[in-house]
Amino acid sequence: MTSRVAYRVSALLFLSGLAHLVVFFVNGGPWEGPVSWRKAVTFGLSFGLTLASYTWVAGFVRLRSVWVGVFTGASVAEVALISLQAWRKVPSHFNESTAFDTLVTRALTVGGITLVVCVVALAVAVFKASLPPAMRLAARVGAASLVVAMAFGGLMVAERGGSWKLAHGVAMHGVLLLPLLAWLLDFTTWEDRRKVRVVRAAAGGYAALVGAAAVFNALV
Repeated sequence: MTSRVAYRVSALLFLSGLAHLVVFFVNGGPWEGPVSWRKAVTFGLSFGLTLASYTWVAGFVRLRSVWVGVFTGASVAEVALISLQAWRKVPSHFNESTAFDTLVTRALTVGGITLVVCVVALAVAVFKASLPPAMRLAARVGAASLVVAMAFGGLMVAERGGSWKLAHGVAMHGVLLLPLLAWLLDFTTWEDRRKVRVVRAAAGGYAALVGAAAVFNALV
């Protein structure tokens, strides 16, 4: 799959999240709980951003395009199934009330496992890649944060819901924010050591934010 296709799909997923946000405001109903528009909104927005981030980072670490294709397919499946269950007004996860709902739950589980494998593949490629110092640090910390996000997701599955939503969400987007910072720093005339210091400070702050979110989830 070409990166252009993946970027277009990511835009559609993001628009799906926005569309469901409009539906929420028009139709009303609860934001929290197993039956709400929240998941359709947050999954669309988050997967749109994450797919774009994955594709971008995969491009400069030369990850094989098949991984981008698999990640794209799994992202579409997750958002589509979550949205379907929202429209059906039934829980999306851990719902085995009917044969169809059981199938959806199992498909979401398979999709989640697929995403984890793709994220690990990206992380391995990032740590092997030869990159400028600031981008190398940013990409490595960003990829590691995405792995951490997957771990929080796994905890939520293991706990059949769990309370790690905030930590999971915060950790998801380091793979975009930190490499984006390093990319922007390339437009400055700063020497590499100064760029690395800035990225290191940002990475430390981001790690602290993820940690704070995890502590909050653990206590609340």
